[in-house]
Amino acid sequence: MEQNRITTLLGIQYPIIQGGMVWNSGYKLASAVSNAGGLGLLGAGSMYPEVLRTHIQKCKQATDKPFGVNVSLLYPDLQEVMDILVEEGIKIVFTSAGNPKIWTPFLKQHGITVVHVVSSSKFALKAQEAGVDAIVAEGFEAGGHNGREETTTFTLIPMICEKVRIPVIAAGGIATGKGMLAAMILGADGVQMGTRFIASTESAAHQSFKDRVIAVEEGDTILTLKELAPVRLIKNEFYKGIEERYANGASVEELRAYLSKGRSKKGMFEGDLVEGELEAGQVAGLIHSIEPVNHIIQSIITEFNAAQQRKFNF
Repeated sequence: MEQNRITTLLGIQYPIIQGGMVWNSGYKLASAVSNAGGLGLLGAGSMYPEVLRTHIQKCKQATDKPFGVNVSLLYPDLQEVMDILVEEGIKIVFTSAGNPKIWTPFLKQHGITVVHVVSSSKFALKAQEAGVDAIVAEGFEAGGHNGREETTTFTLIPMICEKVRIPVIAAGGIATGKGMLAAMILGADGVQMGTRFIASTESAAHQSFKDRVIAVEEGDTILTLKELAPVRLIKNEFYKGIEERYANGASVEELRAYLSKGRSKKGMFEGDLVEGELEAGQVAGLIHSIEPVNHIIQSIITEFNAAQQRKFNF
């Protein structure tokens, strides 16, 4: 596979980036993805600052390849997190939510490559203006926290590529080599996959959650809670409770109280499939097995290469 702007920027073999997912993306997953030729990301959103430091140090021991950290800019201890990234010599940071103008200069000043996640052309242009090195364009299909616009990935990618000069990474609804090729034909320089790596041996997710992800069928996930922070969930009893509250005209405060702290940990990390928050993308319907990361990446690349060589007759 030829090198391109993303592989060169990030120093990786394949333009495949693992999503920095809360409760899923510890050092075992991140290092495995990096060792297999992609870019592994630690998900800082579910880690206290010192826990993040520990995962960074363990990741350094587990791989000599580039890896990064995904940081939500709504994180409560942001200064402490940023200081740890600098102290530990992190070279790649993916930021999401919040305003990239606030922290991008700080990170760049310390020689860190910055990639920001967006869900619209408007925010892609703002991220470029803020000085980020690349953007992740995430469509409505993606699992976890998402944009309010409900723009699909394959609509969003060409729209953003038409407007920005910096490299674009496609995210949302991609878990296969064919999906990767399709995104790159539309202009993306690489892809970010979250749900595909949940269903991996090295993921920190609870086994029950992994099993639920590979059992997902079309229509089993839904984007909800737009009044708080839009999130795509697998439908379960917890989600039915959200539906009931909407039907009864619940206020934002009532929805927030029902969501409560710890729902995502309960579902994804502790394996409570009834009352936990189960974040996964629509593409889970295409994922049927839990495999080691190196097998996943090699199968994606094999399928990508085969699809690229296929000749179409119209």
